[in-house]
Amino acid sequence: MPFASLLTDAAGLCRPVALLALSTAGEANGALPFGLEMADLQRWTLIYLGLSSLAFVAVWVVGFLRR
Repeated sequence: MPFASLLTDAAGLCRPVALLALSTAGEANGALPFGLEMADLQRWTLIYLGLSSLAFVAVWVVGFLRR
C-alpha cells in the first residue's frame, strides 16, 4: 500500500489513510518544496527531460559512429 499508513479511527479500528492524496493541481501547488510554483516545476522538468533525451541520443550516435 504505497503512501499509506494505518491509523486508528474513533471506533478503534485500524484503517489505511493516504498520506499523499491530492485531488487538484491547486492543492499540489501549496505543497511543493523550496517555494516552487507548479508552472516552474513543469517548465524545468521539460527542460531536464529534453536535455537528457539529447544526451541519450548523442551517446547512441557516438557509439554507432565509433563502431
